[in-house]
This record gives sequence, structure tokens and C-alpha cells, in this order.
Amino acid sequence: MSKATEEFIEDPSTVEKPGVVSQDQNALYQAYAAKDAQWHQMMTRKLLRKVDLHLLPFLVIMYLLNFLDRNNLSQARLGTLEEDLNMHGTDYNLATSILFVGYLLMQLPSNLLLTRVRPSLFLGIAMGIWGVISACQAAAHSFGGLVAARFFLGFVEAPFFPGAIMLMSSWYTRQELSHRIAWFYSGSSLANAFGGLIGAGVLGNLHNSHGIAGWRWLFIIEGVITVVMAAASGFMLPNYPATTSWLDESERSYAQWRLINDTGEADDTGSSSFKEAVYLVFTDKRIYLFILLQHTSLLSQTFQYFFPSIVQTLGYSNIITLLITAPVWIATFLVSLVVTWTSGKTNDRGIHIMCLMMVSVVGCIICTASTSIGAKFFGMFLMPMGAVSAYQIIIAWVANSFPRPLVKRSAAIATANMIGNTASIYGSYMWPSSSGPRYIPGGSATASVALVVGLMALIIRMVHARMNQKLEAEEHELQDAGVDDRERPIRFRYIL
Repeated sequence: MSKATEEFIEDPSTVEKPGVVSQDQNALYQAYAAKDAQWHQMMTRKLLRKVDLHLLPFLVIMYLLNFLDRNNLSQARLGTLEEDLNMHGTDYNLATSILFVGYLLMQLPSNLLLTRVRPSLFLGIAMGIWGVISACQAAAHSFGGLVAARFFLGFVEAPFFPGAIMLMSSWYTRQELSHRIAWFYSGSSLANAFGGLIGAGVLGNLHNSHGIAGWRWLFIIEGVITVVMAAASGFMLPNYPATTSWLDESERSYAQWRLINDTGEADDTGSSSFKEAVYLVFTDKRIYLFILLQHTSLLSQTFQYFFPSIVQTLGYSNIITLLITAPVWIATFLVSLVVTWTSGKTNDRGIHIMCLMMVSVVGCIICTASTSIGAKFFGMFLMPMGAVSAYQIIIAWVANSFPRPLVKRSAAIATANMIGNTASIYGSYMWPSSSGPRYIPGGSATASVALVVGLMALIIRMVHARMNQKLEAEEHELQDAGVDDRERPIRFRYIL
């Protein structure tokens, strides 16, 4: 048994659960370390069944609604939005990008606060507020009013995505996290799929119902659904392993022990101050590589906010356009499940990301170079299949690479996500309506950025390989010096 595990067993302060740790609990911790592989496999399956059932479904629904409320502007555009609000030129691009200004301002402070407040309460309140603001977009009667609503929508949405990733990383080991993030991130693909279907239904059937334009009904309906689900989040979302009522005492202990066995340290919500967390993150030089990786990855996905307009270049009506976006995103969801599963099983991130970004590059080239409807539609499948699936692996890689302490991981996830999302502020101008129907500037720029994402993944993979070599050398030195296994640090390797 490692020294890190012994310290966890002997020192109650390392346990997240408040109060005194009993002798029975200490005996349980010791027993876990001594169990054989078959027992651990059985116990892990039992634990993960509970965690997956209680945590993942509601997070997926929350993210689906989050992305619907963020991206429904692209469906509303196919209605009378621009005409009713007298929008011209790049007004739509500004309305899209302004959301991310508010989003960035609140990102880091909200995620650091999450380590001090119950996630179920914090995320639920944020969800309720953004649902109200999303519905209030329907009341906009000028372009300025829409811009103001979009700014505040981004401001209150900021805690959710990095907060959800941080929460999942407090439950799952590094091998398990990537595939679970894929299920969580499937909310965006499903939102794009169902968003098109909902948009088609609302714009086609409710336009001018009770004298209200179809795009206004779209904001109202989706905002109200979000508020209703937010009210349920306080009861449905778990918090951290040590404070969860639907696990028994031994399961709570085992859930914490798994994190120690994976990274050498258990989550402790009070282990570092906010100031120390920020210092730990920005003195780790790898954070700058991950920021650039996430930034370029998000830049390569800005086509999502214009996807209905891009699909409309195939020549179909507005309603048919919205309907045929659905299979693209359903296919993206299925591909992401497969590649994140193989990424977790093989403990690989870099090669998966590089291969997926090449798929996106091919899709961009086909969409901009071809005039054939069949070829363009095939390219439209490849663009999100590559870029969106790769991003799910990237966000897992960030969480995996800054494992402990909890506040450092939280700050790293929030920082990479915050600076990464600045790409959406200017990336929205890569697809001006004036460049349609082929969108050559946007497609060409996106393909170039996708190549940069693949290059960054290769660089980080090489950096981690060198760090692992150094860790192995230090381990061999201790072994050669005759240091007992109990005194050596728990084995840890960065995922490539």
C-alpha cells in the first residue's frame, strides 16, 4: 500500500466528509487496498451503475437545454427574427458573439465558487436564471434589446459547463471520464438535432399564433422548459462522493479510495484557497498549451452557430433545412460515443484528436470545394463528426492532466474553457452571410484551424511523454536506493 493511501487512511482531514472518521471506516480503507482485482472490478461496476444512473442522465438533459437556449438563435434566424428586429449585415454575428463576452467574464470566479457551494444548488440556480433570460429574449423589440439579453444569457450560463466537467471529474477516474464526458456532451449534439426538429415545428405551426411570431414562441417554449427542469436539479443532482445519500458508507469510502488509487490524492474542498489555486494553475506551463488547444478546437466548431444557414445552401426550404440537420447531429453523437470509449480504453487522447481533426478538415474541404449536393451534404456530416467528437476528448484531457487538488483542477478547467471560448467571439465572423452559398472563407479558415488543433495535440502528447519518462526515472532511482514500496509515492502517469 502506498504512502499516499496510508496518509489518507490515517488522517481524517483528507476525507471530504465532515466529522470524525471512525475506526470501522479506517479498516474499510485498508481492506480496499488489500482486495484482489476481481473484487475491485465487481465493486467498481456496482458503484458506477449507481453513479451513472444518478449523475449522467440529468447532466445530459441540463446540457441539452443549455445548448438549446444558447443556439436557438440559429433556428430563429430562419424565421422572421432579422426582419422583425430590423437586423442587417453582421448584426446576427454580433448577437451570436456577445453571448460569449458575458460567458467569459463569469467563468473563472463561478467555477472557483463551485468548490465552496453545493453543485446541485449552484448549478440549479444558474440554470433557472438562464431559462428566464432565454424566455425573455422573446420580448425583444429591437436589435439592442436582443443583444442585451444575449449578453446576460452568457453571463449566467458560464458556471454550468466547466462546473459539470469538474463535478464529473470528482466521481470518475481518468480512464472513465472521457466516455462519460461524451455522454454529457451528447447534450449538445442532441440539442442541435432536436433543436432543428423543435424549430421546424414551432416556426411551421405557431408562427403568428395569438399574434406572436414563431421565433418568439421558440424562445418562450424552450426557456420555460429550462426553468421547470432547474427546479428539479436540487433533488436530482448529486454533490461529491463523501456527501451523497444514495451511497452507503462503504460505497462512499470506496468512491474516494478510487480517486486516490488513480491520482494519489482525494478531493478535498478546502485544501487550497482560490489564490493558491490560480497560482498553481498558471505556474504549470502546460496550462498554456491546453488553453491554445481548447481555443483552437472551439474556433474549429464555430460553424455550429451557422449550421442551419450552411445546410440551407443545399437549396431546400427553411422547414426542410431544419429537419435535415437532425441526422447530422445524431450521427455525430453516435461517433462521439465510439471514439471516446476507445480513447478511454486505450488511455489515448492525442492520436484520437489528431485523427478526428483530419476528418473535420476533409469535411470543410468538401463543403467549400464541391458544388454537388450529395458531396456537400456528406461533408456536412464530417465537419461536426471530427471537430465536436475531438473536443469531447480534449475537455477530458484537461481534467485528467490537472487531477488534484480539487481547486487547481477546477481553476484549470475554468481557465481553459474561459480563454478557449474567446474563439467564439471573433469566430462567429468567419461565416458572414455575404460569403454564401459556398462559404469559402469560413470553410478554408476552419480547415486551417483544425490542422492547428491536431498539431497542438501532438505537442502536448510529446510533453506528457517526456514527463512520464522523468517520473519513471525518479521511480527507478528510489527503487535502486532501496526505498520501501510503502514510502514511495503512488504511481501516476500523465495520459498521452
